Amino acid sequence: MTERPIVGWMVRVIVFVAALAVAAPAPAALVTAPQQAPAGQSEFVPIDELPPAEQLPAAPLLIAAYAVVWVVLLAYVWSLWRRLGVVEKELADVARRIESGQRRA
Repeated sequence: MTERPIVGWMVRVIVFVAALAVAAPAPAALVTAPQQAPAGQSEFVPIDELPPAEQLPAAPLLIAAYAVVWVVLLAYVWSLWRRLGVVEKELADVARRIESGQRRA
C-alpha cells in the first residue's frame, strides 16, 4: 500500500518543523527581563519615540507566519492530491477486475 510513505513523509516534516521551532533562538525581547518604565514616564509613549532597540518589527514576523501557514497548507493539499490519485487507480483496478470477473488472490 502506498499510503505509508506519504504518512511517513508528513511525520518527518512535522518533526522537522517542531525541531526548528525548539532550536530557533528566542528573540531578544523575550529573553531579557522586562524593563521598568523610567521614573518620569507616566503616560503613553508612541512607538515612534521609542529607541530602536525597544521596537518590535511586526512585518517580518507576520510575513513569516503567513509563509509557514501557506507552505503547510500547500503540502497538505499536495498530500491529499497524491493519496486521491492512488485511490482512483485502485478503484479503476477494482472496476476492471469486476468487469473481467477475476478475483484477487
